[in-house]
Amino acid sequence: MIAHEVRLAAAAATDVGLVRRANEDSALAEWPVYAVADGMGGYEAGDRASAAVIDAFRTHVVGGPVASIAGVRAALADAASAVATVAATTERGAGSTIAGVALVDDEGEPAWLVFNVGDSRVYRHRGTELEQVTVDHSLAQELVDAGELRPEERNGFAQRNVITRAIGGPDSTADSWLLPVVNGERLLICSDGLTGEVSDEGIRATLTMGGRAESVAAALVQRARQAGGRDNITVVVVDVIAGGHDESADAATGTDRGADAAASDDDRTTIPLRGRT
Repeated sequence: MIAHEVRLAAAAATDVGLVRRANEDSALAEWPVYAVADGMGGYEAGDRASAAVIDAFRTHVVGGPVASIAGVRAALADAASAVATVAATTERGAGSTIAGVALVDDEGEPAWLVFNVGDSRVYRHRGTELEQVTVDHSLAQELVDAGELRPEERNGFAQRNVITRAIGGPDSTADSWLLPVVNGERLLICSDGLTGEVSDEGIRATLTMGGRAESVAAALVQRARQAGGRDNITVVVVDVIAGGHDESADAATGTDRGADAAASDDDRTTIPLRGRT
């Protein structure tokens, strides 16, 4: 079973930042799922909303040798119900983003099920290259897609915090991708408290420095604080130590998996809250 083959090192770090009164982020770094939730609803509800989302994933996904699409779907459904319960106790309502990765068995091969709702992100770092896997569900991203805003202008956009999907919102459908697990890769899951303060190049440089997952997570949080810390900052760093696809072996044997990898990287699906398992 792939659970006995894959070896991971993971760490989570969070900080309230320099402006906010409370930390409305929550994180999960427990085999086989790694996720970050960013709550909305103010100090009276945001923290409870994000905690409810993470609790749903802990209930439905944590504890097994691998995760499953059905388990992630069940977690999303329960998260939506739990956030609705939180919202009913407040005047402002409540909601939460979620972004994460779950280790799954893809026909006998280890794979990442990457998922997101909202503007928390998943990045994939290999060698010195950084790739943003998830696509923000935000007004800023929609304007970028429409060619009305340049990607580098997003952080200065006045409505950059307006999101178009959220757990607890009218549209809470998660986008998802299935990616191969690759030895030596480093995954980053983070709230917008990091990406709103640190550029992708700054993130790439920090991930490239190497070191243990714990020290890299702490360094990312510190960079966001030094850049202003205007929001809560939460990161989860996951390193693949062994048991995944070995790209160096392919290079040695001349095997070309580039086309397969590209197809897999572009294989985006969605996980409806209600549907066939």
